[in-house]
Amino acid sequence: MPHSSPSDFLEDQVAARAREVYEAGRKLGLPYIAVSADIGSPEPMVDAEGRPFAETLFRWIDPDLEYWKDRAFALRSALVHATRTCAEPFYFAEGELGSWRPNEALQATNDPDQYLQAHVECAIVAPVHLPGGVIGAIVWASDKAFDVKPVFETHAEYLHALALKFIATYHDAHAIGPKGPAVYLTRREIQCLKWAAAGKTDSEIATIIDISVPTVRFHITNSARKLGVSGKARAIRRATTLGYIGID
Repeated sequence: MPHSSPSDFLEDQVAARAREVYEAGRKLGLPYIAVSADIGSPEPMVDAEGRPFAETLFRWIDPDLEYWKDRAFALRSALVHATRTCAEPFYFAEGELGSWRPNEALQATNDPDQYLQAHVECAIVAPVHLPGGVIGAIVWASDKAFDVKPVFETHAEYLHALALKFIATYHDAHAIGPKGPAVYLTRREIQCLKWAAAGKTDSEIATIIDISVPTVRFHITNSARKLGVSGKARAIRRATTLGYIGID
């Protein structure tokens, strides 16, 4: 039977991916699941009826920890904080965070005491870094200790792809994130924004790349227009989230 609308199709896809997330955790011995479409937002992920997945399909180790209702939870959780420094999947076991390679930033966010207080014995986490600087995440966890590293090595790529499909589809279904066609900036526009991001004045930028000050201002104004924002600061921020300006 055809879907009545594109939004219905997307909601069906969200529901199907959510079920996959649940089944993956059950099969791998990591049945407790926490999800976030945007760790910077307090809004929980909800189903087509507006009910939080955390109250319907997914459950957490501590039933009294209603993290999706706690607006400051993402600021306190060490696992959530680790997703800000690590874009690939990682695991927690025996008091340590690990991934497929040594990762000092990941290790620096570790807080074993916090996991013990939350009764988390092991977990696999799949961060999802999306366009616009949004970070989502899925945590699959267990309250029973076991060697999760072999599970991670075998299934991390699948879990990461599943997390991306689920959260990206959810973003589409709920109109979250940037919309519209891709933005194309010229080499000069990128140069001007890059130097402006480094703290250079319009006059200094003009000297560095050998153009006039009015031309610098034209390029910055034009790039802001293309990016759909007003002002130099917002243009820099938007260009950075789109990957035009690298972070040194």
